[in-house]
Amino acid sequence: MIKIFRYPTLRKKIIFSLLIIIAFRLLAHIPAPGVDLPAIRAFLERSVLFGMYDLFSGGGFQNFSIVTLGLGPYINVSIIIQMLTFMIPALEELQKEGEYGREKMNTYTKIFTLPVGLLQAYGIYFLLNRQGVIPPLSFFELSILLLTLTAGTMLLVWIGDLVSEYGIGNGTSLLIFVGIISRLPTAMLGFVTGITSDNLVNIIVFVLLALVVIASVVVVNEGTRNITIEYGRRGTRSQKVTNFLPLKINQVGVIPIIFAVSIVMIPSLVSGPLMAVENPFLQGVGVFLNNQFNGNALTYNLLYFLLVVGFTYFYTSIQFDPEKIADDIKKRGGFIPGIRPGSATSRYLKKIVTRITLPGAVFLGIIAILPFLVQAFIGVSSAMTIGGTGLLITVSVILETVRQIDSQMVTQSYESFLR
Repeated sequence: MIKIFRYPTLRKKIIFSLLIIIAFRLLAHIPAPGVDLPAIRAFLERSVLFGMYDLFSGGGFQNFSIVTLGLGPYINVSIIIQMLTFMIPALEELQKEGEYGREKMNTYTKIFTLPVGLLQAYGIYFLLNRQGVIPPLSFFELSILLLTLTAGTMLLVWIGDLVSEYGIGNGTSLLIFVGIISRLPTAMLGFVTGITSDNLVNIIVFVLLALVVIASVVVVNEGTRNITIEYGRRGTRSQKVTNFLPLKINQVGVIPIIFAVSIVMIPSLVSGPLMAVENPFLQGVGVFLNNQFNGNALTYNLLYFLLVVGFTYFYTSIQFDPEKIADDIKKRGGFIPGIRPGSATSRYLKKIVTRITLPGAVFLGIIAILPFLVQAFIGVSSAMTIGGTGLLITVSVILETVRQIDSQMVTQSYESFLR
């Protein structure tokens, strides 16, 4: 830490990032107009779905602040556009145009974030209105609410870009990270006050398990399978250059979990309006969905796990193109020892990726349902505020930020040496 602040440029970046974080935390406590905060907080205590929304908005939903939506709409649009890139040739060509292409894609993402934000804001109003948490609003009041929530999302996108440009780390990821860890003090307080002589053994087991899980996340997140590639040098006999193609165990990050959450939460979304209707059959369906698809139900967690594993394979197949990589290796005069260039290399890479994706997919699935497993086998649930997706994001952002700081320190040290 002392070395970090010795370099003026790096010091300015860190201070700027800290100021943005303070501004973000202040925004999370500015309430949106026309809402009953006590009613929303009471509803959050019994709702798994909106409790997760509150987690990623850094308490913004609990306060129903102007940044209640968080960066959810922006992230969803980013994932959709990234998937469309592999399906639409024009977008794929645009992505290959370097910095200009990335800027253009980012512009498209921000443009489509606006309507998605409005739609998501109305969805939250509709669900809370059906649950009796928010009273019916007039057209003018509803318009003000929707525009306020959407503007909050666009404001977070803007300050996230400021962090990426002038601060340290990825701005969007850093804001999500801050939103997640902002609940740590409350969680730790509840954890400490809940320690008694009766559950002391379980608490010790939980702490040890937490350390093992964090270490496992780091290992899997950083783990790679290195494929040896050899390149021959022209004009030199028997001399070759050996390089490695690193294939990560977890190539897709938390995207499969985000996809799985969006699907597994559908029954919970539908159950509330169904239980509110007068038809006895529909009420029974709503009660069934509410009982079987809540965060503590085995059905919910089993489906969640299977969806995460399935989406991991699906998104890996979209993101990793073995034919393209094999073709690039062949064009550069390289080959994998013992494997012929071309289609044989493509089949070999596909087989390797399929094998290493399995442990990565199973690990993501276990991480996703981690709170359920801990509560079922250890009996500790209050301290699992940061679990599953939040834990994976937290560790990933910390590792990436540390890498950027190390890189900045090396650059600054090299520049100082040249002077």
